[in-house]
Amino acid sequence: MATQFVDRVVLQVVAGNGGHGVASVHREKFKPLGGPDGGNGGRGGDVVLEVDPQSTTLLDYHRSPHRKATNGKPGAGDERNGADGDDLVLPVPEGTVVKDGSGEIVADLVGAGTRFVIAQGGRGGLGNKALASARRIAPGFALLGEPGDELDVVLELKTLADVALIGFPSAGKSSLVSVMSAAKPKIADYPFTTLVPNLGVVTAGSERYTIADVPGLIPGASQGKGLGLEFLRHVERCSVLVHVIDCATLEPGRDPMTDLDVIEHELSEYVPDASLGGKPLSERTRIVVLNKADVPDARELAEMVRPDLEAKGLEVHIVSAVAHQGLKELSFALAGHVATARAEVEVATPARIVLRPKAVDDSGFEVRREHTSDGDIFRVVGERPTRWIRQTDFANDEAVGYLADRLNRLGVEDALFKAGAVAGSTVLIGPVDNAVVFDWEPTMATGAELLGARGTDLRLDEQHRPTRAERRDEFHSRKDGQREARESLQAEREAGIWTERPPVEVDED
Repeated sequence: MATQFVDRVVLQVVAGNGGHGVASVHREKFKPLGGPDGGNGGRGGDVVLEVDPQSTTLLDYHRSPHRKATNGKPGAGDERNGADGDDLVLPVPEGTVVKDGSGEIVADLVGAGTRFVIAQGGRGGLGNKALASARRIAPGFALLGEPGDELDVVLELKTLADVALIGFPSAGKSSLVSVMSAAKPKIADYPFTTLVPNLGVVTAGSERYTIADVPGLIPGASQGKGLGLEFLRHVERCSVLVHVIDCATLEPGRDPMTDLDVIEHELSEYVPDASLGGKPLSERTRIVVLNKADVPDARELAEMVRPDLEAKGLEVHIVSAVAHQGLKELSFALAGHVATARAEVEVATPARIVLRPKAVDDSGFEVRREHTSDGDIFRVVGERPTRWIRQTDFANDEAVGYLADRLNRLGVEDALFKAGAVAGSTVLIGPVDNAVVFDWEPTMATGAELLGARGTDLRLDEQHRPTRAERRDEFHSRKDGQREARESLQAEREAGIWTERPPVEVDED
């Protein structure tokens, strides 16, 4: 049967998109052109990782690696804003490390309830009500919602334990955990019985610490042989490493000194994340436990090699997990080492918040001139121009004009002049893989400006409504003008001013 423990997954997360704003005009009886009343779009939902004490594995994300938050709702007329998208909260075990696609550590999730936003939802677009101003009385456009973040992250589970039991398969690590704590790992008399790290809590006097057994290591584990590479990451946070050596093994070429040297070599070859485990594995406190001392030959062998191990500066304990021999002394010795390691850890002081305002001359963007086979192009790089591009509906001329105004106020046009751009130059704004291409025309007017100043509506300037008598007088005045025009034409015709044109002769030759 396949193991139900997964400690590394590649997770694809997609945050929700922001809802679009809406362009709407208030309509009510006897109140034509009541003004803009389009609401804003809702914010897209975030993707949040949260430490859950009840979660022990990443199996759910191994089976379903694609997770997406909900989108924000679009706005509506009558100043109704769209609803925000729901955040997607993903529970993860304590000790989960989050890495980006390049392998850099993004977050180390420790402590129940710790939350980290791994993907932010997109902003909702503004409706034309929010875009209205004294200069822009009746905007005929709205802003689009921004797309949410989309990325792949790596989740790695690294067990939070004070003591790690390491050694060859069937050395008795799981048995020690079962008798020293309340944990009940699977125990059998064949190699690689343990397929997942088992965690137990041990109380020795006033000290309380956690102990974990790491699945059996074999030569070449640091290079991925066997199960070693999969589970060596679980000792990165442990402050005390315990070598559990089987003194009753009958395998040829195996003895306590050889087993110790092999495991020490694998520890020295494995390179942990320096930001997680502190000291390298080879520099941490190490204790040797000679197990299965209830077997007479094993007890004799343990007593024989004990002086050689102590000569190397190692603390040695002879125990029997089956007969419960030497366990109390081992438990208190481990508690002492754990207490010492905890005392050496510096007390984390709350991070001081430092505000670093941007310089007054920081434009927030830059113009790069790039040489291509088709000629020079000019790329505008910056957070705000890129965001404005995503928010613009290019099917609306007024929205494009609004974008041009924003870019001009930001100083993009002046920067393009300084970079050497001329009318007709190719300008790219936006992400490198999905930029919007413009043929730059600094003085070009968009369609909305042909009808008047941008942001104005001539219909709103006319406040007077003609009365019935005024409309009747206008009708009679128009009819009188038509009658006078007909009489004038008739008088000119009778005076011979209008005559028929003579036929045109066509030369058939």
